[in-house]
Amino acid sequence: MNTDKDKMGQAQRLVHLRREKGLTAEQLAQAMTKAGTKVSRGAISNWERGTNGIVSSKLPILARILGCSEGYLLRGDINANSSDDRPVHDAKNASIENNKKVTMTTLSDSNTKNVTLAVPTDTQANSDNTTTKHSQANSQNSSTMDGKPMSVLKKSDKLQNVCYDIRGPLLQAANKMEAEGQRILKLNVGNPAPFGFEAPHEILRDVALNLPDATGYSDSQGIFSARKAVLQYYQSKGLLSAVDVRDVYLGNGVSELIVMTMQALMNDGDEVLIPMPDYPLWTAAANLAGGTAVHYRCNEEDNWHPDIEDIKSKITSKTKGIVVINPNNPTGALYSDDILKQIIEVAIEHDLIIMADEIYDRVLYDNAVHTPMSTLTDDVLVLSYNGLSKSHRIAGFRAGWMMLSGKKHHASDFIEGLNMLASMRLCSNVPGQYAIQTAMGGYQSMKELTSEKGRLFKQRELAISRLNAIPGISCTMPQGAFYCFPKMDPEIYPVKDDMEFMMDLLNEEQVLMVQGTGFNWDAPDHFRVVYLPNVHDLENAMDRLDRFFAKKRQQYGTEKLVNKESSKAKSLSA
Repeated sequence: MNTDKDKMGQAQRLVHLRREKGLTAEQLAQAMTKAGTKVSRGAISNWERGTNGIVSSKLPILARILGCSEGYLLRGDINANSSDDRPVHDAKNASIENNKKVTMTTLSDSNTKNVTLAVPTDTQANSDNTTTKHSQANSQNSSTMDGKPMSVLKKSDKLQNVCYDIRGPLLQAANKMEAEGQRILKLNVGNPAPFGFEAPHEILRDVALNLPDATGYSDSQGIFSARKAVLQYYQSKGLLSAVDVRDVYLGNGVSELIVMTMQALMNDGDEVLIPMPDYPLWTAAANLAGGTAVHYRCNEEDNWHPDIEDIKSKITSKTKGIVVINPNNPTGALYSDDILKQIIEVAIEHDLIIMADEIYDRVLYDNAVHTPMSTLTDDVLVLSYNGLSKSHRIAGFRAGWMMLSGKKHHASDFIEGLNMLASMRLCSNVPGQYAIQTAMGGYQSMKELTSEKGRLFKQRELAISRLNAIPGISCTMPQGAFYCFPKMDPEIYPVKDDMEFMMDLLNEEQVLMVQGTGFNWDAPDHFRVVYLPNVHDLENAMDRLDRFFAKKRQQYGTEKLVNKESSKAKSLSA
């Protein structure tokens, strides 16, 4: 069994070796998958944080790609006679620091360059190898009170590829700090209620009135009135297909329906195209179902629109569908009809289904208009996902839905699978279902919040202007949702580990945000900001960000680059 100390040792060695190779976590995952051992970026991240120990079945390929021994990765072994080690050679230089010996070790592999490592080793532990082996053997088994061996219960290997950093180690660290009495400014989760966004009173009243009728199970797909209201909503938007309530599934939020879809759709080894950056549940659900999430790029230079050519280049015989998150989380981008139609053309050509995550379709700014995918095509199977968590500020009610439209005649077996999974969970939260009919009709209060005089509009303007004013930070203007995805100029902020960077921010300034790689972005140069806090708290958070980034420029020695660019800009304006 891997102890926490073992996992952290593995994590440190893995991070060091990967960086020496010049690989990102995403590139390492791709290289391992190409070599025949499927691994997700999330799994690599979990190993590098010490959340999970390195899976033994993945170890040989991982060691080969990194050009080291398996024993070195697992235990820090530098013994050339070990049966599972590649040759390693002690260098001449060594030093003692803090009672630890640092040995310069060269790890070589016929297919990779040599990697020189500083391997810290506890001198006292090394002086007694027998004791070390004995303690490792004891860690393999625990004993009950009567001395009988007790097996260790481990989580499923399927979870090795699952990563959800929005509620990951950073949040755990923040919770610990709060328990110690510190006040944390949280810009990490899109949950409106804690920031003072009240749910419409009409919804609360109607749910309360219907509670006597909501004490039992409902139909596995949901109550009729709610599903009918969902259907009518899409019909009012221009739904093309002949759809009835049997094509609507209510779920415990969109999250449950995403997981349900992937379980019904994916066989081991199947692939699904997911945007990069993404809402990480999509990637986690695909991996958990035994499939592979293949990320297509969204272009920041094009206001985060999907790269159609990149989508085309990543389609294989194993590809089952395309995920479209519009408006997008984490970038806030709203896609044009032209982009949506191009994605539809790709799906038609390759007989793929489209999974349209449209949960933010009513959180729009600047008079923007959202076009549902279901209103643009009848020629592919479209799964539309939406709910009330964001638009009506009732995330805790878990009132979400999925609707099937378009080409369905070839998907009867898949639909049977959805029905089976819907039945297995019995039904979604019934009181929450009674919010849907009321919410879908009548006055839509979100429009007031996103108007020029509205709170969300003002907070968006504040966040973007303050972020863009920080030297080396640039951010596009979101048209939807309540997130933005700023970029850190790598010349000014040469960040190697963006999660560690965000942990520094949390510890030094008590501001909690999620790093860009947590959204499956492939470089440590972005982060997500949630601009739900009120203007006062948001100003406070931005002041702290300003101070933090200034400190980091001093640490990196890049303030002179900022001054140089500033002088250049002034001379051009003159």
